[in-house]
Amino acid sequence: MSTSGMRARGSKIAGAVLAAGCSSRMGQNKLLLEWKGKSLLRHAVSVAAAAGLDPLVVVIGFEADRAGDELVGEPCRLVVNPEHALGMHSSAAAAADAVAQEADALVIMLADMPLVSATMLEAIQEEYLGSSGSLVLSRYGEVTAPPTLFDRSLFPYLQSMEEGPLKPLVERFRSEASVIDWSPLLLRDIDTQEDFEALLDRGA
Repeated sequence: MSTSGMRARGSKIAGAVLAAGCSSRMGQNKLLLEWKGKSLLRHAVSVAAAAGLDPLVVVIGFEADRAGDELVGEPCRLVVNPEHALGMHSSAAAAADAVAQEADALVIMLADMPLVSATMLEAIQEEYLGSSGSLVLSRYGEVTAPPTLFDRSLFPYLQSMEEGPLKPLVERFRSEASVIDWSPLLLRDIDTQEDFEALLDRGA
């Protein structure tokens, strides 16, 4: 049975910034590093808010108190994931749980991908509203990576994932996906000090 179905343009599209990881490869909380006058965490939330994602949730876990303090005054709802050490799937499940009663779709983005823009998030929403599929994927050259939009018909799958990344779920429903191509130069995730220094050198 297909999960797809036509939607009205007034569909409510939520956003989730996944920011619960422990930054093990960085050696410090990478999301609190400053870039362009803001922490990476606050930057990601500002981008999501500028794109009109509502409700906007931020899933935190590692150093949750520090992350919460960093986001005081931001237009978002904090969701603490006590199982963040299990992997990204647990944070995606927490996000889907948090918006399940009020959203028709959910855009999941990562707080450590600073080159994702509000324009990109707006384009993903427009693609969803103009299609009948259950997924909108971002592709950077040959690589599929967030941000990714999930129709609410996929929320139960997000909520029931027991391990691993989101890729198997994406592949399962790829036949129902729209794909937006972005420049591979925008695929920049910050995992190490070298990654962050390269971002600073880029001056984007």
